[in-house]
Amino acid sequence: MQTSSSTHVRVGVDLVDVARLTRFALEHSTELATVFTERELTYCRLKRRCYEHMAARFAAKEAVLKAFGTGMGQGMCWTDVEVVSEGTGRPRVLLHGYVADYAQKRGLLELDISLSHTTGMAIAQVITVWQKRREE
Repeated sequence: MQTSSSTHVRVGVDLVDVARLTRFALEHSTELATVFTERELTYCRLKRRCYEHMAARFAAKEAVLKAFGTGMGQGMCWTDVEVVSEGTGRPRVLLHGYVADYAQKRGLLELDISLSHTTGMAIAQVITVWQKRREE
């Protein structure tokens, strides 16, 4: 990833306990649609270790918002950050709604993500490249 004097890089990382996410999913199954898109839920449910994949996607959502420097801001929805898999299995982030507008208005040029998970933990790291604004 190349940057120039007219760009800056931000990083976001998040770690999720798979057991905690599993409990949430089992105890609050009706709320899953407020956290994950239908495409994310379908993808995870087709995997042998469904909750590890869900935990990685939740970590990804958190890591994206950390890289944006906002955390979960007012007007943002969890489903505004969607993790999809390319044909190779590589994860890619799609932005929707308020989060997409925020990124576009603030000059997001590039977003890359890496996910990893075990039976106990899931981690996501996000790197973003932004167009520098005059006041920076």
